[in-house]
Amino acid sequence: MLSMMVAYDRNRGIGKNNAMPWHLPADLAFLKKNTVGKTIVMGRSTFEAIGKPLPERRNIVLTRQESFKVEGAEVVHSIEEVMNAKRLDEEWVVLGGSDVYEQVFPYAERLYITYIAETFDADRFFPTFDLEEWELVWKEKGIRNEKNPFDYWFQIYERR
Repeated sequence: MLSMMVAYDRNRGIGKNNAMPWHLPADLAFLKKNTVGKTIVMGRSTFEAIGKPLPERRNIVLTRQESFKVEGAEVVHSIEEVMNAKRLDEEWVVLGGSDVYEQVFPYAERLYITYIAETFDADRFFPTFDLEEWELVWKEKGIRNEKNPFDYWFQIYERR
C-alpha cells in the first residue's frame, strides 16, 4: 500500500522556505507512531529539511540529481523506481514535499492528515483532492496546550 502523510493548514499550506511554518510536537509523534518499521519516501528538499535519515525506518530519497548520495538512505530518481521497488504487502509512506505529493497522489491508497485549523504564510501546498473519492476511517481531535498551541485534528482517509 502506498500512503501519504501530511500536516497542512486551512489553505493546504505545508511549508515555507523549505521549513514547516509551525511547531506541533503532537504531529511529530503521530508521524513516528505511523511510520516506525515502515519504508518512508521523501523528496530531497524534505530530506534536507529533516537533516538526517529517520531512525527505525527504511528511508528513500527521491531526487532528480543523479549525483546525490546520502548515508543511511536509498536514493531513487523517479516515481517509477519507487513503484517498482515497492512490494504489495508493504505500506510505504510518502512524507513530501509538494512536488512528490503531486506525483504520487494518483497511486496513493491512504492519507494520514494532520489538519491545523490556522492559516500560515506558506509557499508549498498539498494537492487539492475530491473527498468523494476518499473515506474517512479515523479522526481524533488533538489536545491544544502550551506545546501544541493550535486546534488540530488527526485524520486517516482510504481511497474508495
